[in-house]
Amino acid sequence: MLTLIIATRNRHKVGEIRAVLGDPHRYLTLADFPAAPAVVEDGATFADNARKKATEIATWLGQPGVDCPADPVWVLADDSGLEVDALDGAPGVHSARFAAGEAGVEGNAPDVANNARLLRLLARVPAAQRTARFRCVIALARVSATATDDVTLHEGSCEGRILEESRGTAGFGYDPLFQPDGYPHTFAELGESVKNGISHRARALAALAASGTLRTS
Repeated sequence: MLTLIIATRNRHKVGEIRAVLGDPHRYLTLADFPAAPAVVEDGATFADNARKKATEIATWLGQPGVDCPADPVWVLADDSGLEVDALDGAPGVHSARFAAGEAGVEGNAPDVANNARLLRLLARVPAAQRTARFRCVIALARVSATATDDVTLHEGSCEGRILEESRGTAGFGYDPLFQPDGYPHTFAELGESVKNGISHRARALAALAASGTLRTS
């Protein structure tokens, strides 16, 4: 059985990834490897951050003395965020720390603070100009006893717009403000079964599955 080590401790991401890729694989996360190094996501793009996370964790797992499952083992890392056209693509790679950056503090900000800042910045932007998209890049790196194989990248996006107020209680992040094209509801109203079929991460995962990169030998 192939083992996927998902480079996150975010349970929402893990659930979505498993829902899309199914159960043929064994799934582990960084919670199963408490000594794993913290990766600084300082890349200029989603691809930069996803690649850095995948390679650093895969390299660490391949070191002698690390209790890693038997081959084949892959590290799956992703970086994703919201791009708002009226804000020239912001918050982008800073999506999780959007409000923290405004306050001049380190680390991620609470979802409610990020959403509040987004609404303030778009307060005078008419509905027709509130177009946006969620974008996700997934990086996959294989762990071996001696080296990390080349990284493959897989991208997905979901177009929509930003509403003037939050709607829905499900989801996380900017989900209550984002209404995907073709749907009358926000990500936070659609429910996981629908969201997992159309989200940016779901589409990136579908591209990964279709690539044939994941294999058990």
